Amino acid sequence: MLSWCLTSPPEVLPPLSVNNEADEGADDPPSCSTHLSADLLKVQRDAHVHADRTLLMALTLNSSSGPNGLTQTPLLKIWVPWMGFNLNRRRGSSVPQFCNSPTVIVMVGLPARGKTYISKKMTRYLNWIGVPTKVFNVGQYRREAVKTYKNFEFFKPDNEEAMRIRKACASAALKDVALYFSKENGQVAVFDATNTTRERRAVINSFAKERGYKVFFVESICDDPEIIAENIKQVKFGSPDYIDRDIDEAMEDFNKRIDCYKTSYMPIDDEKDRKLSYIKIFDVGSRYLVNRVRDHIQSRIVYYLMNIHVTPRSIYLSRHGESELNLLGRIGGDSSLSPRGQKYASALASFIRGQRIKDLKAWTSHMKRTIQTAEALGVQYEQWKALNEIDAGVCEELTYEEIQENFPEEFALRDQDKYRYRYPKGESYEDLVHRLEPVIMELERQENVLVICHQAVMRCLLAYFLDKPASELPYLRCPLHTVLKLTPVAYGCKVESFYLNIEAVNTHRERPKNVNTNRNPDEALQTVPDHV
Repeated sequence: MLSWCLTSPPEVLPPLSVNNEADEGADDPPSCSTHLSADLLKVQRDAHVHADRTLLMALTLNSSSGPNGLTQTPLLKIWVPWMGFNLNRRRGSSVPQFCNSPTVIVMVGLPARGKTYISKKMTRYLNWIGVPTKVFNVGQYRREAVKTYKNFEFFKPDNEEAMRIRKACASAALKDVALYFSKENGQVAVFDATNTTRERRAVINSFAKERGYKVFFVESICDDPEIIAENIKQVKFGSPDYIDRDIDEAMEDFNKRIDCYKTSYMPIDDEKDRKLSYIKIFDVGSRYLVNRVRDHIQSRIVYYLMNIHVTPRSIYLSRHGESELNLLGRIGGDSSLSPRGQKYASALASFIRGQRIKDLKAWTSHMKRTIQTAEALGVQYEQWKALNEIDAGVCEELTYEEIQENFPEEFALRDQDKYRYRYPKGESYEDLVHRLEPVIMELERQENVLVICHQAVMRCLLAYFLDKPASELPYLRCPLHTVLKLTPVAYGCKVESFYLNIEAVNTHRERPKNVNTNRNPDEALQTVPDHV
């Protein structure tokens, strides 16, 4: 059985380099560089389809199916370039060609315009949806090169020695970008610097073009003095440059630093730079200008940036009250609240009233236990199907003991990779993250929101706001009868936890030490919490 999908090419084939370039003058060459075995070359030669596209041939191996035919089928993945290209064409080219070219996101703008804030938010979002992304902040390279910051004169355009250091720092950051793509399998690098001159942006473009990377510029333009002053207060006073500095002195110095950049600042020009791919953000989102979005990643970035805002707000996350199935240790299902769960619903309503939250919106899933929890609030609430608990498929409403007894291999496979494991006829945490992406977008657009959801859903949302990796996401602690208050701050999220003092069962299961499929039942059930 053959199945087809797109993925990154694993390095498993014998080395035979094949270079294939698009015709000169093409904006985005769709060709690729990869390694082929001799057997696979015959496959590509026999096909009669046009060149310069790629597919992954995944051979499904049915021999390893476990009891009841439920074990997830492993895939042997072979990266095959599309058929019909000329192996001898442009062999001398030194420019690497990628099937899925890495992307360099280049920040542009004067200091205190929110570039680093945007960089960190984008990186957190892209990593959360599964796109490996890393920020390269040139300011950090400068602080490592120049241990002690004196004053704004370092940034004056006529300071030749400082200019040499700053260029060297930018060059070092770009070299690390290349290493990140080649050695760490990165897909997106965010180059966080002012990049205020057309000359600097041309250097970055040339760097990317030589290596086959795509470039997308994100320019933040802000002329509102109140927003600029607030940015300086929130961010720069925590900067290593201004440790132990008087507030007024720091403000004065930083404003002079901004003036140094203003003399040479050349914003991205709608006419001169019309061939570039970019988004311009005016006054932290009051207006946007988007030009030449070329691929899926760039469109996702644009959509995300057009949804975020900086208005002060808090997001409250709570699981439903304890349910009848929680008491029995059964996963999933659609049961009602237990008596203690009903008490929690009343306590949650009292807690929310005590917070005196302005214009609070409440969201629930479509499941009874979240709706019953929200009913006690006495306010309107919005039901989201996307907030439903992870679908456990054939394991719905089973206890962990029953899963181990009936599907021991499935139970072990989930422990081996809880994030990517998909329940038979159900979902994985990875599936759940993609299902929750519209929820994240809407949360970024909203102000104060209370989300009443489920354990797996709350873990996914929490991982986004706290920038937790996929390996940690399925094990984040989200106990029953506890409210988490998330308040976005300059470069992260402040978390406050409120236990409402109503007893509930523990539903958290840690990863056991032994995750092998041949483990004994006691080892498999080692971390299962107590239940009725």
